[in-house]
Amino acid sequence: MAGEVSFDVVSDFDRQELVNALDQVRREVGTRYDFKNVTVDLQLGKDEITLLTDDEYRAAAVKDLVESKAIRRGLSLKIFDWGKVEPAGGNKVRQVIKLRRGLPEDLAKRISKLIRDDFPKCHAQIQGDAVRVSSKSKDELQKVIARLREEGEGYPVALQFQNYR
Repeated sequence: MAGEVSFDVVSDFDRQELVNALDQVRREVGTRYDFKNVTVDLQLGKDEITLLTDDEYRAAAVKDLVESKAIRRGLSLKIFDWGKVEPAGGNKVRQVIKLRRGLPEDLAKRISKLIRDDFPKCHAQIQGDAVRVSSKSKDELQKVIARLREEGEGYPVALQFQNYR
């Protein structure tokens, strides 16, 4: 008799890939001519990145660099929540970039409701900042993953599917 199989719907990113992408940005800023004699300081905190640079144009250029390097490293652009560019001391500007991690409660409820409505043989449970989906049929779970992938484009966070067993 087959038991229940399950997987988790989460929103997370590989922190080491983010560190590598930021290192690549720092290296490229150091070699580019348009950033010559310009201050560009990227500080990675626990759940945010702080950018300190000379003006808004440089901040926009660094944003493009960060996004392009993140895409090349396999990171979703939905993990970044770009804050406003604010003046900092000494003719500099500062931008705080929040990093999104985990499913917000309202999104977890929407995903759970979608699974309950469209897949009656599957059970969805909200567990902290993840949703556990379980069923007796692996085929049903594959259908749920396919449906969430197509629906996931409209969500404000990137969805990953983990612990499939």
